[in-house]
Amino acid sequence: MAKSGYYALPVSSISTLSSGNDLLETVYVNARRPGMLVLSADEPALLQPLDSPLLLLERELLRQYPRQPQPTSQPCGELELRIALAARYTTSPLRCWHADDIYIGADLRGVLEILIAVLNLKDATVLVESPCDWAILRLLQAAQVRVIELAVQSSGGLDVEWLKELLETEPVRLVMVSSGLNMPRGSLAPDDNRQVVAQLLERHGSWVLENDCYGELGFEPDGQRFRDLLDPDRLIVFSTFEKIIGPEAPYGYLLSRHFSAELQRHFLLRSFRLSPIRQKAIARLYGNGRVDQHLQVLRRMLKDRKVQMTQLLQERLGDALHFVEPQGGATIWVRSLRQVDVRRVFQRLLKHQVVIAPGELFSLQGLHAQHLRLSHTFGGDHDLAAALGLLGDALRLESID
Repeated sequence: MAKSGYYALPVSSISTLSSGNDLLETVYVNARRPGMLVLSADEPALLQPLDSPLLLLERELLRQYPRQPQPTSQPCGELELRIALAARYTTSPLRCWHADDIYIGADLRGVLEILIAVLNLKDATVLVESPCDWAILRLLQAAQVRVIELAVQSSGGLDVEWLKELLETEPVRLVMVSSGLNMPRGSLAPDDNRQVVAQLLERHGSWVLENDCYGELGFEPDGQRFRDLLDPDRLIVFSTFEKIIGPEAPYGYLLSRHFSAELQRHFLLRSFRLSPIRQKAIARLYGNGRVDQHLQVLRRMLKDRKVQMTQLLQERLGDALHFVEPQGGATIWVRSLRQVDVRRVFQRLLKHQVVIAPGELFSLQGLHAQHLRLSHTFGGDHDLAAALGLLGDALRLESID
């Protein structure tokens, strides 16, 4: 007999969920289970989301701008927010952006899918820094883009000779670089390396796609951006509000001086349904300085959490792991000093309700198999020291030396 009410799946019946050989899906599924210590995530704004001021401002704007029965269509995003972004990215008369150069979509994935279509990247060759965000890699893979990975060196820079050889011998359509922080490493390229790379890209007339998702999350905020060294007429920038504001602002956006007709057409066809009031509220947060105040607090909190995490790693796992000292962001990139099966380490930790991000997820070509990414901005009341103890045990038990 049918009954009304709520139905729940007992936690015990979904213990250590696995999705075959799809490691990324297994990470996602287990990260959403109740009671898990999620060290696999990358959510800087989790420490200090800007959602309360955003929603408060949105309510005020709703009173000022009653909903229109036939709202004006702005398929590339709310004009007020595009103006605010153009002003924020303009640094000189040469590096000047206008509202018409800005395109805002519902999320970063949707925006990048449009860019891939506009640039006709199917079967084209794209160079990317490695390690690289798994969401971007999966997107390129699904679009049948030929990806060549440029491993970031221990110094944080790129191998200039290898880049030069690739530009001379491969039909490179696009080069993707980080604006500042390389994530997940959390490292910054030395200034001289960036200068040489920028000169090389300009000499070859390469189109450059700059990932600015973490551009404002360096602990020292006034560093030079890669785009400041590049030809703005061969440059496309992408980013998202989510990393600094939080999940209430998931929108992604692009900056491009070119391809305007095609970009406008694709955004019109995609018909993103974005709240104009929410976009206006975000624009006001930039305009009244609230975002900059928030970033000062968020950077300080991220740095404090980083210090706590690295001290614990040094104390508990100094003989088992090497880590890159992060210069920003919410994660730490670590490498096992012994040969281990990181997938089995991951599976062992799942049984103890701990989720890590194995390094192989950040490559399509089998790089970083001895690495993993750990977050220091996890939510909930968890014993981090105990979890790192479990990680140490798993590394020891899964050693393949």
